[in-house]
Formats: sequence, C-alpha cells, structure tokens
Amino acid sequence: MSTSAIYQHPLAYLIGLEGVALLRGFAGDYDREFVEARLAEVRALLDSGPPGDALLVDPVSVPDGYDGWSRDYDEPGNGLIDLEQPIVREILAGLPVGVALDAACGTGRHTGHLVSLGHRTIGVDSSPAMLAKARAKVPSAEFHQGDLHRLPVPDDHVDVVVCALALTHVRDLAPVLAEFARVLRPGGHLVISDSRGFMITASRYPLVKPGPDGQPGYIPGWHHQTSDYLAAALPHGFQVRRCLEPRFADLVDPARLPEPLPAGAVADPWLLHGHAPEATNAAYRGLPSAIFWHLQLEVSGCGDDAP
Repeated sequence: MSTSAIYQHPLAYLIGLEGVALLRGFAGDYDREFVEARLAEVRALLDSGPPGDALLVDPVSVPDGYDGWSRDYDEPGNGLIDLEQPIVREILAGLPVGVALDAACGTGRHTGHLVSLGHRTIGVDSSPAMLAKARAKVPSAEFHQGDLHRLPVPDDHVDVVVCALALTHVRDLAPVLAEFARVLRPGGHLVISDSRGFMITASRYPLVKPGPDGQPGYIPGWHHQTSDYLAAALPHGFQVRRCLEPRFADLVDPARLPEPLPAGAVADPWLLHGHAPEATNAAYRGLPSAIFWHLQLEVSGCGDDAP
C-alpha cells in the first residue's frame, strides 16, 4: 500500500461514523429509536453540508512529522498518553533494574521514568527535534538518533526495551521485533504500547500534523491486528506475560456545542465528533483504544519458567 496523498472530507468521516453506528444498530446493539435518529441525522448532515473544508493531504516522513509535532507534543490534553503512561509504568514497576532502551523515545516521557527507577537508560528516536527535547529533559540518559529497524545498540546489550506508541508507524512488525530480540539479553523484557487508531476498520491510521513547510501532512501509520504482534514476536522467542486492550467509553459529551473547523484546517476527528456525538459514541463504544504487551525473551532451556 503506497503512502500517496489522501483525500479527507469532513462529511465523509461523519457519515462513516453514522454508518458504523447504524451497522451496530442493525446487529441489535441499539434500538429502533436510535436507528431512526441516526437516519434523520444523516439526512440533516447531507442537507447542511460539511462543517469544514475537504483537503488533499500529502505524506510526510516520520522524522519530519515528529520534528513538527515536537513543539507541542508535551502539552497536556492528549487522552491517549493519559491512558497509556500509567499502564506502562505499572508494568515497569515490576521489572528488575538493569540497562533499559527506550525505543522511539520521543521527548523522553518513559526515558526519564526509567532513569528514576534506577535503570541505565538509552533513548533512540528518528526525530532530531524530539531527541533535543529528550536530552534537555533527561540529561543523565544516553541518546542516539536511529531507526527501529536498525537500532544503534549492540547485541544482547539491554535488559528492558520500551516501545511506546510508535509501532503504528511500522508497516511490517517482524523486522522490528527481530531487532528488539537482538538487543535484549536472554530473559529480557519488552514493553509495548500502541494506538488502535481512530479509523474504524481501516488498515491505515494517518496522523495529520503540520509538515516541515507548515502545511498539513500526514505521518503514515498502520493498524495492526492483535495476532500481528504475536506473529512477529513468537518466532523470535518472545513469551507473552501480559496483554491489555482498554476499551473506549463515550468520547464526546452530547450536550457540548460542536466546534466548526477553521478554514483550511485538517479534518481533525476530535473536532468533528461534536457534530455527531451520539453516532461517535455508539460507533467507538467498547472498541479497543490501545494495546499493551509485556513480553519476555526466553532463556534457552528454561521455557515458560524463566524469571
């Protein structure tokens, strides 16, 4: 699947949410009154027109996209990070202290926490601007610019690898999991968090941000099935210690007035949800919002009894 320009129409997203909600109603999740209300809302949306402009959005590379995002990545209000961080830290709290690698470390959210736990910590990221933030935030850690497919870390070098909210940007998980297995010592631990995306049933997860020229661009991303992680990890000797998939509750308050998209703005789902709150909540309710893995690299001859 190529990373070519994508056409994002705000009305297409809203009608898509209505369609998912209606399919769930057809299957019995919602009653007749709900279905009739959704059909009426579809008609109203079509009559009123889109709440913003449709845009053709070009791809930007992961480093360029995150360089731009680095300016406000640490600002509060990212609900996914608010969900993700406590779960990752709870897993890390139960692991032995050693040498840790924060793979795709970004601005050093988990790097700093690993250092606070007593780990000698290495951070790797492909974005120079994110690394600059991380170095300033965690001066005691060691940082390198690098790619998940070719980590600048020796074989059998670390005891813990953390990879947070980054594998969505990897099309094929297998070579990256092979890299994690390469740098981990036998018995080492791998902690993964990953987004499940906001494009229901789509294989792609385009993350739209300002590009290097300030114009909207999307960082290519892919939606991985739960089995994809297992298929990539198990052949390299990883064993599953834990897997969590938190579910969406309601995403939007139906009583809150919708916000219009500024002229020329990207079709941000978070701004669009308010234009169809009941359909949004019904479409996403109960679906996985993120996935978390705690995997351990087997010790030869120890099987499932590895510590």
